Amino acid sequence: MSCNYRLHERLGYKVSRLARLMEAQLEEMISPFGITRLMWCILSGVGLEDVKTPSELANYVGIARSAISRALRSMEEMELITRCGAEGDGRGVEIVLTAKGRDVMEKCRPLVERLNSHFTTKLANGDLESVLVHIDALSAGETRELSRL
Repeated sequence: MSCNYRLHERLGYKVSRLARLMEAQLEEMISPFGITRLMWCILSGVGLEDVKTPSELANYVGIARSAISRALRSMEEMELITRCGAEGDGRGVEIVLTAKGRDVMEKCRPLVERLNSHFTTKLANGDLESVLVHIDALSAGETRELSRL
């Protein structure tokens, strides 16, 4: 056996553990509103960043179109979104937040911001930008399609 291997010093372990800590806290914070992390990403994409189509949402979130489609069906049943014909394209579909969807998004947004601040304020000034640049560098060129977030 090699004595050089230390699980707790591995990049994958550290990144996975941090991601799971953040996921668990976010899910706990938004679950009273009946939404998942993926649903939050869709609500914020449509409501805050003007992402309109299922394909754009899949690219925006970084997961498979089929996963977005399943989430959109659930969100439509929950009356958080509606699907409308795309302007100028009879075949296209655009996603629109309902009043209920906008309300849920606005109630969850401060919770998401608080969670983000909880973790980012642990870093010294300037370190957050560096961490984000390094994460982007590690992710660059990776094309694997994810089925879940």
